[in-house]
Amino acid sequence: MMRRRHWIAALVAAGLAQGATGGASAQVPPHWPQAITLATASPGGTYHAYGAGLARILTRELGVAVSMRDTAGPSENIRLIEAGEAQIGFVTMGAALEGWSGAGDWTGGRQFRAIRAMFPMYDTPFHFVARQDSGIAHLSALDGKAVGVGPEGGTADTYVPRMLPKLGVQARLARGTWAELAAALRSGGLDALAVAAGAPFPAIAELEARRAIRYLPLTKDAVATLRLAVPELASAVIPPGTYPSLSRPYETVGIYNFAVAHRDLPADLVYQVLRVVFDFHAEMMDAHPAAAATVPANFVHNTLLPWHPGAARYYENRAVRGILVGD
Repeated sequence: MMRRRHWIAALVAAGLAQGATGGASAQVPPHWPQAITLATASPGGTYHAYGAGLARILTRELGVAVSMRDTAGPSENIRLIEAGEAQIGFVTMGAALEGWSGAGDWTGGRQFRAIRAMFPMYDTPFHFVARQDSGIAHLSALDGKAVGVGPEGGTADTYVPRMLPKLGVQARLARGTWAELAAALRSGGLDALAVAAGAPFPAIAELEARRAIRYLPLTKDAVATLRLAVPELASAVIPPGTYPSLSRPYETVGIYNFAVAHRDLPADLVYQVLRVVFDFHAEMMDAHPAAAATVPANFVHNTLLPWHPGAARYYENRAVRGILVGD
């Protein structure tokens, strides 16, 4: 951990000002933008609910108008930040790796280098559900079935087409907003959903309330196969009780989410964004329970993106005071 702290410290410019001390009544520094666009995802998903809470808290505490922009998810968020059309956005570490290296199909070979890491959000577990009346009880039964994978370019759409064939499943994949896909599942237009999002996921929770779905488990062999095939995936578990009918741990794979900022966003503003996010942790959890994992100690899940200098200063200050690890 000491090596990690020294690495963060090397990123920090000497004498970085911390800026405003919070509260909408505080004077906003003149070099801060008057408004910020936050790129999230489509309605009905975790990014959207989490983003609504974040935008509300930041607007109130920092005195800067933060507005949400609905998007298809991480890859579009990275493109928007690169183009200067958004200043903050949510990404998975997998999409961040694809954008940074230009390796993802959506990049066209271009390297997207404007993003800088700010703070950890939560793990994104993949979970698979089928209509309760479909007779589908295992992932293998999805072969040939219609499966919703969320918006085009979203996390599930990016990974599920790579994952299912590794498990011997050739499904017919459908794209759309999660609200649209959940409605299609209820009406019988889809057989199942493959979700990659923080749990509980709003669209799944709504289907749960209607007793419309059953969970399709992943075996330990399936988890191992997927992790070998897609190295950025890690083992993940959705705890029992996360959804009312989930009575046992749901073992799966997941990928971590981070909030990122444009590299040109003022460092003292980014510092204050982190302070507010972590100081108002309970209110973030009210926005979405997945924010329980939005704590400073989870900064270790960023192993590839450079830190924004304002974020680096925040973590270094906590490390110096001895309160970073385990807080």
